[in-house]
Formats: sequence, C-alpha cells, structure tokens
Amino acid sequence: MLNLILERLRQGYRTMRWPRGKPPALSPRFRGMPRIEAARCTAGCRECIAACPTGALAAAPAAGDANAQGPLWDLGKCLFCTDCTEACPGGAIGFSRDWRLAAFRREELVLGAAAGQPAAAPEDCRQGTRRRFRRSFAIRQVSAGGCNACEADCNVLTTLAWDLSRFGIHFVASPRHADALLVTGPVTRNMRLALEKTWQAVPSPKLLIASGACAISGGPYAGFPESGDGVGGLLPVDLYVPGCPPHPLTLLDGLLRLLGRLP
Repeated sequence: MLNLILERLRQGYRTMRWPRGKPPALSPRFRGMPRIEAARCTAGCRECIAACPTGALAAAPAAGDANAQGPLWDLGKCLFCTDCTEACPGGAIGFSRDWRLAAFRREELVLGAAAGQPAAAPEDCRQGTRRRFRRSFAIRQVSAGGCNACEADCNVLTTLAWDLSRFGIHFVASPRHADALLVTGPVTRNMRLALEKTWQAVPSPKLLIASGACAISGGPYAGFPESGDGVGGLLPVDLYVPGCPPHPLTLLDGLLRLLGRLP
C-alpha cells in the first residue's frame, strides 16, 4: 500500500490542463483538418475523387472549370485515410494538425479548397444549451453497430489523463438519466428500433451527438440496407463529430463548444 502511495506522489498531477493550458501531445500519425493547396491542384485531374473509398471528395461546382478550386471535401464521409493524398499527382492534398472538426449542421462538414474550421454554434443555441446543462451534462452512449473504435475513444475521455467529469460531463447507464445520446455506428437494421426506443426514453429537453463517419454518413458500408446510412435520417442531430474514429480531443472540443464552454 505504501508503494502505491509513493508511486502516486511520484507521478504528480496527470490530468491535462486543456482548455486552460496546452492540449495533450498528438501522435505524429494524427490527421486533422484536411487541406488542399489550390495552386497545386491539377484542374480536371479527379484522381483523388476516384481514389476515395467513401465518396467524400466530389468536383466543386464553379463557373468555367469545375475543378479549378479543388474538390469539395465532406468530412462526414471522410475516413481520414491517405488514399487521396497518395493518388494526387501534384501533392496538393494533406492533413493538418487541427483537431477542431466538430460542427453543428451537416452542411458545415462540406469543405472547399479554401475552407477553414467549421462554424461555431449559433448564439441562441449556445445560450439555450448553457442554461439547461450549465451544471451537469449526462450522456448515454449507444453503439448502433459500430466496430468499437469510436466507442473506445469515447471511453478515453473518462480516464485520469482526460477526466471528463471535471467539466460536469459524464456517461450514464440509463437513457432516463441522460441529457443526450451519443451515437456511434451506422445504425444497422438490427439496432434501429433499439436506438429509437432509447431516444424516446431520454427526457426532454435532449440532444443527440453523432460521433464518427459511420454515425454521420454510414461509413464505408453506406448504401447497404443491413448497415444503415447513419443517424441523421432517423433522428435530429445537434452535434456532428467527424473522424474514423474521432480523436478524443476532437470529441471533447465539440462537447465543450456545444455547451458554450469554448468560443
């Protein structure tokens, strides 16, 4: 027992300081907000569009040359793989270190060549959410056919290093005790009814968070009736958190912005 106490004292304060301090160190392999250098994008190439496994890239509608400004990029469909970067002959495509990807409207996830980070929540939405959930925010997580990657990164937020509860945010076992549902997975045929009943059990006012490409758009198996095309066509979504899976920092940033804790 004494050894445990001494080891804990040696480790010191382990919870990260963000958002009041620096964010945690990101892996060198981390892929954040995608970037397209329009000057290096070859007009009419479309190699990246053909290489994308989920159709996240599409030709941008523009006067004259449709590809002059680079393709449109749908973060809701993006798996953050490197198929597009490897296919691009001009090396115009890359991923930044920016983790701020969450958005409050589905259309905000569609980015152009010169797009920046998604817009902040409307002020009336932020103030209303802040009034309702300013002291605590309880989340019931529902895995609607996910592969467990998004679910695992949700669990990371409850560890000592992240300590989600310091913000008054915590996961609960019953939807009747929840303020929001956090849905992962594409909402498979076998999970659809269960999700609908879980949503009905959450007392109003309530919010819904779609976390991961599968929950937003169906992921790599979108279009198949057995797997589903995400939660958006079934229930109203208040926060979209893209990624495959979303980094815990991306999810935490989205939650704090949803609650009006961040600008």
